[in-house]
Amino acid sequence: MEVDQLLSLSGSALVQAISSLLETPGLYVFSDILELPNVREVSFFVFLPAVRMVIMYVNLMYVCHLERAASLPELTPAQKNKLRHLSIISLASNLKCLPYSLLLQQLELKNVRELEDLLIEAVYSDIIHGKLDQRNQQVEVDCSIGRDLGPNELPNIANTLQEWCAGCEAVLCGIEEQVSRANQYRESQLKVKVQVETEVFKLKVTFIFSLTLCI
Repeated sequence: MEVDQLLSLSGSALVQAISSLLETPGLYVFSDILELPNVREVSFFVFLPAVRMVIMYVNLMYVCHLERAASLPELTPAQKNKLRHLSIISLASNLKCLPYSLLLQQLELKNVRELEDLLIEAVYSDIIHGKLDQRNQQVEVDCSIGRDLGPNELPNIANTLQEWCAGCEAVLCGIEEQVSRANQYRESQLKVKVQVETEVFKLKVTFIFSLTLCI
């Protein structure tokens, strides 16, 4: 089922469809679900736990599910797996080397074998790109896909973009200055060339004139 198909649903059918979407392979962005008018309506009534679960998928991590399990529907194995994937994405956005010890704690996995199986699955699903460093018990992350943006993240993103724009302007000013210097150097070299050619011409004229007098 696609997200836009939820618009025609309500009540328990809507909750069941939401639950199905949360475990759909390849779907890792869920804020669109919360923006649907019928989902906003059910958030004020009996199906509030289902919407809370979507909010958790949008903003939180697996460890937060454990803290709020009493107020949330029980997750299916596929949903737990998806939420662990989302947690890996969040951790990878802040750290480029993820220690196994941190991942085991945050994902509540029993052993390294389970963790490495999950990480290999994440790599093959293009959730993260990197490699497992089994010797040092860590994951070296090259890049990862993005998650839904939480309200608290927007100011940081705005600041990052402003810093990036300021950096681009500084680079542009530096390039313009270098171009100006290059043009000035070119002009000075042209002047030197003209002077040299003029002096050579004068010497030739003098030399020819001297030869004429000698003859």
